[in-house]
Amino acid sequence: MALFNRKSSAAPTIAEAPAADPALAALTGAYTIDPAHSSIGFTVRHAMVTNVRGSFVEHEGTLTLDGVDPANSSASIDVRIASVDTGIADRDAHLVSGDFFDAGTFPLMTFRSTSAEQLGGEAYRVTGDLTIKDVTRPLSIDLDFNGSATDVYGNERVGFEGTANILRSDWGLTWNAALETGGVMVSDKVKLTFDISAIKAAAPQD
Repeated sequence: MALFNRKSSAAPTIAEAPAADPALAALTGAYTIDPAHSSIGFTVRHAMVTNVRGSFVEHEGTLTLDGVDPANSSASIDVRIASVDTGIADRDAHLVSGDFFDAGTFPLMTFRSTSAEQLGGEAYRVTGDLTIKDVTRPLSIDLDFNGSATDVYGNERVGFEGTANILRSDWGLTWNAALETGGVMVSDKVKLTFDISAIKAAAPQD
């Protein structure tokens, strides 16, 4: 089941226009990201030989899905930088310091989508503006739509998971240290990971 469909470059006639998929139309609505069942993480190369993984524990966001006209869909995510967790307290303290995120001055990392497209099957690409510190740059996130379901509490949920690769220096995160054997302590390339579960808002009562 596809969530976002590409529009044909040639406008179809009324007779050619396909009927809306009822299953997709039913997804239309506003959703709130469930932080208890979602994760926003990252992977970065350390000392040229291994990967360090971490996540941001505190985040919130909304999705607006339009199953009839997916071009009207959007996403908004706020991540609290001070909630970074790599499993090592000293490393987390360094990340929130002025060497990296400077969380005291810039407490949030934000993403605001501007467009979405279907890549094929359940694969999509959502493009938007990622802001870290005082720098805003475009970011494309490749996502898989994992489907929708009603949970045991009656909540209607949708799920997405995806990745994006960035160069942290593009957002002013340039701290590093040279290694005696050559190379640097922290790679510039960072892989971002998203595993999102969102709950549909209840329909307003008349």
